[in-house]
Amino acid sequence: MIKTLLIANRGEIARRIIRTCRDGGIRAVAVFSDPDADSPHVREADLAVRLPGASPAETYLRAGLLVEAALRAGADAVHPGYGFLSENADFAREVQAAGLTWVGPEPDSIEAMGSKVAAKKRMAAAGVPTLPELDPETVTEFPVLIKASAGGGGRGMRIVREEAGFADALASARREAESAFGDPTVFCEPLLEHARHVEVQVLADRHGTVWVLGERECSIQRRHQKIVEESPSPAVTAEVRERLFAAATAAAESIGYVGAGTVEFLLKGEDFHFLEVNTRLQVEHPVTELVHGVDLVDWQLRIAEGAALPPQAPPPRGHAIEVRLYAEDPAHDWRPASGTLHRFHVPGDVRVDSGVEDGSVVSVHYDPMLAKVIAYAPTRLAAARKLAAALESARIHGLVTNRRLLVDVLRHDAFLSGDTHTGFLTEHDFTPTVDPQPFALAAALAQAATRRIGTLPLGWRNVRSQWPKARFLHGEELVEVEYDPAQATADTVVLDLDGVRVPFHVARYGDVVEVDSPRGSVSLAVVPRFPEPEARLAPGATVAPMPGTVVRVGVARGDVVEAGAELLVLEAMKMEHRVLATSAGTVTELLVENAQQVNAGDVLVVVEEQ
Repeated sequence: MIKTLLIANRGEIARRIIRTCRDGGIRAVAVFSDPDADSPHVREADLAVRLPGASPAETYLRAGLLVEAALRAGADAVHPGYGFLSENADFAREVQAAGLTWVGPEPDSIEAMGSKVAAKKRMAAAGVPTLPELDPETVTEFPVLIKASAGGGGRGMRIVREEAGFADALASARREAESAFGDPTVFCEPLLEHARHVEVQVLADRHGTVWVLGERECSIQRRHQKIVEESPSPAVTAEVRERLFAAATAAAESIGYVGAGTVEFLLKGEDFHFLEVNTRLQVEHPVTELVHGVDLVDWQLRIAEGAALPPQAPPPRGHAIEVRLYAEDPAHDWRPASGTLHRFHVPGDVRVDSGVEDGSVVSVHYDPMLAKVIAYAPTRLAAARKLAAALESARIHGLVTNRRLLVDVLRHDAFLSGDTHTGFLTEHDFTPTVDPQPFALAAALAQAATRRIGTLPLGWRNVRSQWPKARFLHGEELVEVEYDPAQATADTVVLDLDGVRVPFHVARYGDVVEVDSPRGSVSLAVVPRFPEPEARLAPGATVAPMPGTVVRVGVARGDVVEAGAELLVLEAMKMEHRVLATSAGTVTELLVENAQQVNAGDVLVVVEEQ
């Protein structure tokens, strides 16, 4: 019997596992890096162990530290969560060698699927349909997809449409794969465009029973990362479902699988091809839990203790949709964002699995996902409507997010009709459009209400010859508004916009004003009346867009570059970000080198225009 469980992970999944432990009377042990010392998962666990390490990004990847932490805390079992070492067979063996229970499949099963190259060969031998594998060193036909052999989540994955960019994409994919999974091995396969990403949840015990708990569709992706997942798929017919389930069962049985796992496929029309087996719990597991009425973490623990599954899996009922809420900036190519999350609240009848709360600091060291928000309803349309409304009403202050994109997807006609595929976001225009004027007006009125002389708002005049003005920055756009101080109200401002009364909820954090309304949410920066002198950059200076590590320098002093040329590559939040020349010219200064840490705003390169 498991009495004390160490969770070898962090953030949202650690909190998710802690909830099941609490319900089942199991003591939970958290681990944490120094940047995570004040994180919610640390506080919510019964015990917590610090993981020392100079590099926070690598702390959770040190198997020896994790096993030592488990023994020190008196744990008798380890749950790996997902990501990090969850699909590392050597870690599983090290846990078992220490006399601890490993909550997951046997190390040999993990190893069999750990290399996607070997996994495809094994699945083909088991009769599961697969795409042909292409050797990266001999690829001649395009387009192709480069994939990391040792992991998923979009890391180490690149689409290459022509030979000219293949070498650079291959090198970049290898660097990213090594950073994320500790293994630079990649492979290629033909790019199957306009296909759907469909996966099957399996759960198997040690007594020969394999449950298939429906399929999930995860087609809506950006940079090969899933952002919308649902169950069941709107595209899978009864006949295709039967074949999918048979293939997933064959895959699980071929490797003697035990525990929770996912078999992933690409579906085009009625044909599907094997992608991979994820030998762990998936990020999107909540949609399966809601549709089938099961707690997958609870079953993982029970199976690890030797429990047998009932002969039949619980049947599906209704529809569930999950979205991944990320801290990232849509105005700058979805660049990951870091900083303090002042307010985080998602209302409504939805499930919120988050790693953050009010006041949480989102670090540059880890994935920028703030939360998963999941809606369940009797029908797909009802679930989509419920989820969109909850997201739109949320209060998310301090960091820019992909919230608007998610709402727009959930309300898009093509999504509602079930017409989704992996190219959905490029096929449809989701450019964010918002008029900042009414938001700035609401901010000005709320600001005036908090600055009063007696009972009168600051700026009030009994002779209305000229209204006071307020200025804000919306991104890089200057917004100036005139306002009537007599209308000033704090916190909530109601404006009449073309005959429609619209409430705006205003919150201020220092010089940043967050404004939420039924017409969207906007973050504004107050422009001071008498600004301090600013340091000026040298002409042609390129600065770091975010904190990160330089992983590739592509130029040297004296090089002549074209506009759009790659100057260097930064790694932040486990992903690579190319820094490009904004104009043609000559590199006159190169201020960084490989492996150097930089802060946002640091000058990296100076290019003197020709």
